[in-house]
Amino acid sequence: MSDKPLDLEAEYNNRAAVPDHPAIMARWKAAAEAARAAHPPTPLPYGPGPREVIDLFEAGPEAPVVVFLHGGYWQALDRSWFSGIAPALLAHGVALAIPSYDLCPDVRLGRIIGQAREAVELIRVRTGRRPVVFGHSAGGHLAACLLSEGRVSAAVAISGVFDLMPLIPTSINAALRLDAREAAALSPIHWPVPNGSTPGGTVLDCVVGGDETSAFIRQSQDMAAFWGGKGVETRFEALAGLNHFTVLDPLTDPGSALIRRIVDLAR
Repeated sequence: MSDKPLDLEAEYNNRAAVPDHPAIMARWKAAAEAARAAHPPTPLPYGPGPREVIDLFEAGPEAPVVVFLHGGYWQALDRSWFSGIAPALLAHGVALAIPSYDLCPDVRLGRIIGQAREAVELIRVRTGRRPVVFGHSAGGHLAACLLSEGRVSAAVAISGVFDLMPLIPTSINAALRLDAREAAALSPIHWPVPNGSTPGGTVLDCVVGGDETSAFIRQSQDMAAFWGGKGVETRFEALAGLNHFTVLDPLTDPGSALIRRIVDLAR
């Protein structure tokens, strides 16, 4: 039997687990470029830094706005990779905001959570309502954090990481530099549950690919069960045949159940 750190490395290193991830990510980039050409976004700075910018894909003055928080283990990618999500939402009259944020190791993870707060607050002030937030992987973690704090009306966490402790012995932590105390403090599974006592929502969907590693499936199951047991309106779903990267494919299909769910929550 392999030792625990090697097991955790295999469970949490998604790029190693999906060898064809470069081809899938190339599809993301191509779809993003096509979407930006067809629907040029409005850039909205939410802070002074060069990455503190939101791409807003507008759908009309009264349209609801949803916010997508990208993944990359808080250390890779930016908003430009994910513009391909916009057309499916625009087809339903829902606008999409995609912020970038600074990356580890240039900043600590706590700062990234703060930037997510600032980006969502800008959308709330602009629209007069708390938005639905959905996010992938690291973005799923951030979405749950914002729901806990009452900053959003609902959260859809796709392949989220809600307990950061297992990342400590893995290569992913080289940039994050988490110790046990910080990992526990920044794990939303330990944060206060949204119970209706704050203005935000109490809906958390935990969605994961059915072909993801057992650790990622368990992260979503455990989060839905734990918060659900404390009164949050949680929902767990494993999407058959999808891995950590292809789990985003339904977000490019205006007829997918995942898009319909996000649209329904936004309305």
